[in-house]
Amino acid sequence: MADRAVEAAAQRMRGGSGDPVIADLNKALAPDRVHTDGAERSLLSHDSSVIDGGGAGPVCYPISTEEVVAIMKIAARHDRAVVPRGAGTGLAGGAIPMGGPIVIALTKMNEILSVDIDDRVAWVGPGVINLDLSKHLRPLGYHFAPDPSSQQVCTIGGNMANNAGGPHCLAYGVTNAHIRAMEVVLPSGRTAILGGLDAEPAGLDLRGVFVGSEGTIGIATKIAVAITKNPPAVRTLLLSFSDMHHAAQTVSDVVAAGIVPAAMEVMDQRITQAVENFVGAGYPTDAAAVLLAEVDGLPGGIAVDAERIAEIGRANHATNVKVAQSEQERMLLWKGRKTAFGAIAQIAPDYYLHDTVVPRAKLAEVLDQIYEIAERHDLIVMNVFHAGDGNLHPLLLFDARRPGVLDRVHAAGAEIITASLDAGGVLSGEHGIGIEKQKFMDRLYTDDDLDHQNRLRQAFDPTCRTNPGKVLPTGHSCADIQQLKRIPAGVWG
Repeated sequence: MADRAVEAAAQRMRGGSGDPVIADLNKALAPDRVHTDGAERSLLSHDSSVIDGGGAGPVCYPISTEEVVAIMKIAARHDRAVVPRGAGTGLAGGAIPMGGPIVIALTKMNEILSVDIDDRVAWVGPGVINLDLSKHLRPLGYHFAPDPSSQQVCTIGGNMANNAGGPHCLAYGVTNAHIRAMEVVLPSGRTAILGGLDAEPAGLDLRGVFVGSEGTIGIATKIAVAITKNPPAVRTLLLSFSDMHHAAQTVSDVVAAGIVPAAMEVMDQRITQAVENFVGAGYPTDAAAVLLAEVDGLPGGIAVDAERIAEIGRANHATNVKVAQSEQERMLLWKGRKTAFGAIAQIAPDYYLHDTVVPRAKLAEVLDQIYEIAERHDLIVMNVFHAGDGNLHPLLLFDARRPGVLDRVHAAGAEIITASLDAGGVLSGEHGIGIEKQKFMDRLYTDDDLDHQNRLRQAFDPTCRTNPGKVLPTGHSCADIQQLKRIPAGVWG
């Protein structure tokens, strides 16, 4: 009897005429934007992480706030969980649907709605591609400052959900510093405007609460982003070192000297060699580490800062200091950095990209531990990271077809997180917590901290149906019981 009930539920959930959820969704949206086929659900059951076990229910592609409202009201009426999703470039499992929820894919809400140069703000849909926004603004002399390495494909909505960073966030700040307001559909189906365009919006900073909430308290349908004027001059340096410790010390010394570059990125020898073989960016393949540093602003000021960075590098045994002599050369250096993750496909078919933050003074120490951890687990590791703010991104390379390799990858990843926390670091600089780092949250926060985070979530989502099973660890989340109520295991498998 139980087996027949589960099978009947499965038939309904796969789009059968008896499924009231599918029927209601098809009334609210055009039927060609409600997908229940296995291929579509399988595709949207994963993100760019190595986390497995997701299972999508019906996949909806709304094109307006009104349609998102309708979906949320249907979900509430049928007590169904919902998971918002952008381009799927996340690396912590935040957008992986668990237990057959309604997936709300926002990629069709991709219009740049307005640009106000006087107020330096643009209203955009959550599905707008990060780089597309900057391309749109370039003729006007502006850009969107947060620039994740995945900016060619990641969406503004996803950037906001994870409070994404990027190489140029050292001076300009991560996504939170560039979001002024957003229109949000709450789990109840009500809409609200959080934040505002005034310099000091009245009331609580609910905008700040929403940014980085990983889709657990609502869905943004329109976003007001701050746009940044393009700098009058830019200078980019590439410093080479025979030892990673020298590169790390240079980063600390530059900041200690009162210089705040637009970016300071470090790459180790393995990733540098892969990048150079991939794009020919002009990186030295014999250096143990390279530091890509960029300063921008008025021509006179950046000339002084660039020379000072070069001096600090030489004082820390830089073997070579190269200054880009043209915009083409500068862009090629950055192309190497931005395509680093693609370059490693020459070496292995799969990788696990981590994201922790450690104090700058502990960079070299933690990097030594990362190399040791990878060697002990018989894995190749490459390091490329936002050195200026201590945001590490070790890449563990592997071939998923090899038996048992994923167990070693996850074990090594857990040790890297532990080493970062032991050094006084934090769990994430920009990828978020998602599923990947849930079990480590109680290492960073007390029970009271986690309780208050849960209370905050419940203030927005009392029934905990929005992206359940994410961020807060088991035992501290109101979503725990909701997870048990989801669709029977195997229905969406």
